[in-house]
Amino acid sequence: MQLLFLPEMASSTVFTATGVKLFKSKKSTKLTTSTQFCDSRKQLRPNSVKCCSTTATTTDEETTRRVTVKNGNDSLVICRVLNGMWQTSGGWGRIDRDAAVEAMLRYADAGLSTFDMADHFKWVTKSGYNATRKLYPNQIRCVVTEDNRRSIVTNGNDSLEICKVVNGMWQTSGGWGKIDRNNAVDAMLRYADAGLTTFDMADIYGPAEDLYGIFINRVRRERPPEYLDNVKGLTKWVPPPVKMESSYVRGSIDVSRKRMDVPSLDMLQFHWWDYSNPGYLDALKHLTDLKEEGKIKTVALTNFDTERLQIILENGIPVVSNQVQHSIVDMRPQQKMAELCQLTGVKLITSLSLPLSPSLSTLYGTVMGGLLSEKFLDTNLAIPFAGPPLNTPSLQKYKRMVDAWGGWSLFQTLLKTLKTVASKHGVSIPTVAVRYILDQPAVAGSMIGVRLGLAEHIQDTNAIFSLVLDEEDMNSIQEVSKKGKDLLGIVDHRAVPAQTRWKGHLPGFIHM
Repeated sequence: MQLLFLPEMASSTVFTATGVKLFKSKKSTKLTTSTQFCDSRKQLRPNSVKCCSTTATTTDEETTRRVTVKNGNDSLVICRVLNGMWQTSGGWGRIDRDAAVEAMLRYADAGLSTFDMADHFKWVTKSGYNATRKLYPNQIRCVVTEDNRRSIVTNGNDSLEICKVVNGMWQTSGGWGKIDRNNAVDAMLRYADAGLTTFDMADIYGPAEDLYGIFINRVRRERPPEYLDNVKGLTKWVPPPVKMESSYVRGSIDVSRKRMDVPSLDMLQFHWWDYSNPGYLDALKHLTDLKEEGKIKTVALTNFDTERLQIILENGIPVVSNQVQHSIVDMRPQQKMAELCQLTGVKLITSLSLPLSPSLSTLYGTVMGGLLSEKFLDTNLAIPFAGPPLNTPSLQKYKRMVDAWGGWSLFQTLLKTLKTVASKHGVSIPTVAVRYILDQPAVAGSMIGVRLGLAEHIQDTNAIFSLVLDEEDMNSIQEVSKKGKDLLGIVDHRAVPAQTRWKGHLPGFIHM
């Protein structure tokens, strides 16, 4: 198809003779035709286009709004006003993918149902990150469809539906109290019965995978088949940075499958903490092979930075998500990482670190180990024994992060702002904190740590789904969050769960 730009007056006889339709763009007129013209008065060549306008049977309203372009047996009805999408190529402001699609639906609902686009693009982000990349034949193009409680992460024929709030099981690894096996499995059933059906674990989280195996067998025996379809187990593989032979990878995955008592892992999230060793690409290729064999349903990442995520995608690895630390204090993922995710369709699963109710300092990641809660509001930790004890590894870790971000005084300002929003909606501070992160670009789910058999927060967790933060709420939280320091330049980006790296005095987590 050839595109010609001709002056309107000079081209009128040509269009009359051929029936070719004009699409006007600003002061230019764009002619779409395959005809080669020498003179409009000459005989038309055999392969010239013969286009027609709308048929005589079209109603007056349809004739006003729509036109049919025909060539022989080929025809297409289009709206006479086309929605041009070139602004998505960059230079007109940041595009949120989900918001953009919603806007397209509104245009179509209003009868403006024809969209114009092209196959080339250049994505330059606000941070200056140039995401222009050649699209490789096997490069991931993920799509996420969402409802109020669940997200479906899709890549080609790979698809996994997860609950937007994920039950994190790292507390079973020790340091948060003794776990009774039977009580823990009973608690997992209560979470699943309440609709919180997605569980996150790892090969290094103590008995987490074994507990899931016992739990899933009870589900098979005690719940209907459709219930089992909604339960998902996401596990991680955290190998040492050794040579990634196929037999080694296969053996490690078989261990997790046996412990979780499943023929195929719903999601395998891969972690690698030594980027000087490129073996992570070998490992991911072997994991992709296992996916093709049906031993893994979806391949994902945990705590990979933007540079490595991009390399992985360019190598054709079908990654559907990247699990990263993300909270109101730690907004690093909303820089380069989220921008790359919006470009490629990869989704973020965030780990939260705070409890969902004042009596529970049991949630982690997005709620900062429990710091983002009423329990620490109006406290002064500088005075010995004046505030709640920092008696878990997560609380101690995230307190150091708060110190680097802006200190305890600024953190108190944040807690007071969150409390104002929480009181307005009749929920808790952690509920607001989780909802705020779920509403960030590229986020498909947020993880909350559960102390199985020791404490529960099912009611508070379910309040997350019904909470809607308005523009005033979002702006007030963002205003305080931006007063803190940018942790991207402070926190080292390499870490493993069993080994924390440091830059200065801060725990390292990767994002960006």
